[in-house]
Parts: sequence; structure tokens; C-alpha cells
Amino acid sequence: MVILETVTAYGHENILCTHSTTIEITKEKKLTMKGNCIVGINASKACFDLNNILKIKINNGTKFKITLKIDKLKDSFYGLGNKDLRLLDRNDMVFRKSDFICDRTVLINCTKSSNEISRELIEKLKIPGNKLSIIFEIKD
Repeated sequence: MVILETVTAYGHENILCTHSTTIEITKEKKLTMKGNCIVGINASKACFDLNNILKIKINNGTKFKITLKIDKLKDSFYGLGNKDLRLLDRNDMVFRKSDFICDRTVLINCTKSSNEISRELIEKLKIPGNKLSIIFEIKD
């Protein structure tokens, strides 16, 4: 596997990860209980900020392995790019189980939603300041 990008985000006491169709990372510094798909806040990047090589691979429909890592805990899922993904949102990044596309969508047809992420990992993310790495990989 080849790593194309690593994005960092941070934990927050309101992280729930109970949403059944999406996983979200946001640059926002605060989180309300309504954000039940969010795994990390204060993210280093949103869709717009991703590197150009990654954006090209996403628009080519490439299959990605996404790894969520905090300390020694990891969880992974797969998702697909699509030629219609515009990657224009400057605040958020949403991974979707569906094929719904908007400016916030980074990958579609993902194999997990936030409620399927390791609960052990989510418990660590409920601690403010804990650092989460979101790793984008493809087969070489």
C-alpha cells in the first residue's frame, strides 16, 4: 500500500459516532451533540486542501483504504473515488456509504459508517486533544 495523504484531527468530549451512513472530519474547533457522524475536529485539512495527486486519484475512481489511527489503536475501511467528486468544501470531509455526492463528499460507497468504527477507538476520541490520523492509502 502507498500512503498518499495523512490528515490529522482531534478528539472532543461530544464525539458520538452513531451515524449509520457517514463519517466526517471537520476543521471546526467545537462540536455539538448534533454532529453524530464526526470522528475528529480541528482537522488539518478539508476536501479542498487535499494534495493534487490524491485529488486526481479520487477523480479517477480509485479504491482507497482509509485508516483511522489514535495511539496504537487502528480501524480501517474502504471507499471509492468518483469523477463527479468536486472536493471543494473548505471546512469538512465526509466519507459516505451511499453514492451521494456534494462538495463535502471525499469518498463514496464506503464499507463503514461512524457507528461501525471500533468503540475502543471512539472512547479515545472522546478525550479532548487526543490526536487522530486519517490515512489515505492505495494499492501500489
